[in-house]
Amino acid sequence: MSINYFLKRLLWAVPTLFGVAVLVFVLVRVVPGDPIAMMLPPGATADDVGRLRALYGLDAPIAKQFVVWMGEVLRGNFGTSISLRDAVAALVLSRLPATLELVLVAVALACALAAVAAVGAVYFRGRWPELAVDGATGLVLAIPDFLWGLLFILVLGVLLPLLPISGRIDPTLDFNPETGFYLGEALARLQWTALADLLRHILLPALALALPLAAALTRVLKGSLIEAMNQDYVTLVRVKGYSRARILWRVALRNALIPTVTLTGVQFSFLIGGTVLIEYLFSYPGIGNLAIAAVNQRDLRLIQGLVLTFAVLFILTNLMVDM
Repeated sequence: MSINYFLKRLLWAVPTLFGVAVLVFVLVRVVPGDPIAMMLPPGATADDVGRLRALYGLDAPIAKQFVVWMGEVLRGNFGTSISLRDAVAALVLSRLPATLELVLVAVALACALAAVAAVGAVYFRGRWPELAVDGATGLVLAIPDFLWGLLFILVLGVLLPLLPISGRIDPTLDFNPETGFYLGEALARLQWTALADLLRHILLPALALALPLAAALTRVLKGSLIEAMNQDYVTLVRVKGYSRARILWRVALRNALIPTVTLTGVQFSFLIGGTVLIEYLFSYPGIGNLAIAAVNQRDLRLIQGLVLTFAVLFILTNLMVDM
């Protein structure tokens, strides 16, 4: 990607983010429900409601509210959460590392599963393992990630309690991270007990996110591998005496990865959006779970900050894919 093209894409991100900001600002005010009324006890008077509305700037016209909010956003201030009484930016930044770790683990699992499945299907092309892989990918694609999450909770958390189904880490462990990236920090500190517990907690939600992506990647990678196996350079190494497995793993796979990597990058941003339900199901403390709480509480400023965060992550992911 040339620098000029990159700068052009970066400039186009500005009106995109502005459009997202306008859309979410209007939508959260059109939806029925008063966040101020939800904060006050049943016996609150109209004066109490008016004072709180004035405190949060909700008594002004919508246009003026938007101008004031955009001015704050441009200064890096997303306002204060109505329900949690804390800065929106601080809340989002405290939860964002957990979501990023969840998505990265999910992508790693999806890529590993897709590579094994696609290579196996091509290696046994025309035989029952290929049919099994094709059938499994179709089944996995037919089931959304949140249903996989429910199945994992029921089977591996309730019927066969093998793995934890809530939280991010056992609170009784002696682990005091200085950043929100628990996995990276536990690995850097060589705290193997904490690392193992973190992996146990993240495995099920990450696998629920990873399975549909793994199925999609398997189909793309399998097609690319079949095409690569018919190329002249594969014929050349086959004449040299390379085994079929060695050709697939060391020659064809490397050249078949380009469309798969592109699809992975595109799906990465969709995975971040998909964490909303998965984090809620597994009580995982990321921005997806925070988004559910914000919607339930009609926390306007927190919803607006979270939607802008999702939009920024989506744009940055697409820019990195294009690079």
